Amino acid sequence: MEFDIAVIPGDGIGPEITGEAVKSLEAVGRKFGHGFSFQYVDMGGCAIDKYGVPLPEETLNICRESDSVLLGAVGGPKWDTLPGSLRPEAGLLGIRAGLGLYANLRPAVLYRALKGACPLKPELTDDGFDILFVRELTGGMYFGARGRKKTDGGEAAFDTEQYSVFEIERIGRVAFNLARQRGKKLCSVDKANVLESSRLWRETIHRLKEEYPDVACTDMLVDNAAMQLVRNPGQFDVIVTSNMFGDILSDEASMITGSIGMLPSASLGEGSFGLYEPIHGSAPDIAGQNRANPIATILSAAMLLRVSLKLEAEADALERAVQKVLDSGLRTADIMSEGCTVLGTAEMGAAVRAALDEG
Repeated sequence: MEFDIAVIPGDGIGPEITGEAVKSLEAVGRKFGHGFSFQYVDMGGCAIDKYGVPLPEETLNICRESDSVLLGAVGGPKWDTLPGSLRPEAGLLGIRAGLGLYANLRPAVLYRALKGACPLKPELTDDGFDILFVRELTGGMYFGARGRKKTDGGEAAFDTEQYSVFEIERIGRVAFNLARQRGKKLCSVDKANVLESSRLWRETIHRLKEEYPDVACTDMLVDNAAMQLVRNPGQFDVIVTSNMFGDILSDEASMITGSIGMLPSASLGEGSFGLYEPIHGSAPDIAGQNRANPIATILSAAMLLRVSLKLEAEADALERAVQKVLDSGLRTADIMSEGCTVLGTAEMGAAVRAALDEG
């Protein structure tokens, strides 16, 4: 089979980690007889430098014409003084909206080999954990009205949190259906004791759960959810929540898996098209030093294979290769522990491909 993949290397470590993910997909193609065509496009800070905007129209058009999109990371201090609409992150928000991607899936899995890198007490992680965050991606405060105004107390700034029933139902159905495929347990996280938008969120999820009697659905306030993630992460299976809460909680979960460099993600809309990226940032302080962990991006490529291209066996093989490398004691610096061997970005990517080839 032949597939067209748009690749957005982005900024900082983005080109390094997407390079290893592309090589992994090519290795999958050789092993299983598929062909991948990669078209590289600009977004983020590099696009600002070249074109003056974070998301060129050509980039968006090429992504729309592709089977899926692989993204590295965008942003960095170089562009921090630009207006909000011209910062690299505006490109990220723009491509999500432009491609109609409203559901962000972020799996947080504690690998047995990385239990020593988890900062929690060993007794809290004896059974491991496998949590899937379902984050609403195109609503809430990140897309609401914002601005600054003059007040008697001086300049004030505002950001608006807003959700419609349609948006909540749409992400809710994604979460309920995924819960059906896993442990049939869903936790909806909100701040309904304070925020009106969260009260609507909770009311809508409660109505929706009547359609899914086989799924046990509970509510949890976001501050309690943050505490429970470090108190007993194994209690969670699927978590559905708003854009901002999902952003924060999934980053917290990444640290209890050992490193933010381990977590992939998929951003989906209607149908199978998706954008795949690690959840971490561009880490400009280590860019170009062969120190970044490429595993989250390689696992994002595995999600691309499974979700968008429907290549289940190929995705399984790539994920098993990552597991084999970790079980053998190979590590990047961010997940290094005593008795293991530290590798650079390129060497870790090569190790995963070697494990894939060995089967």
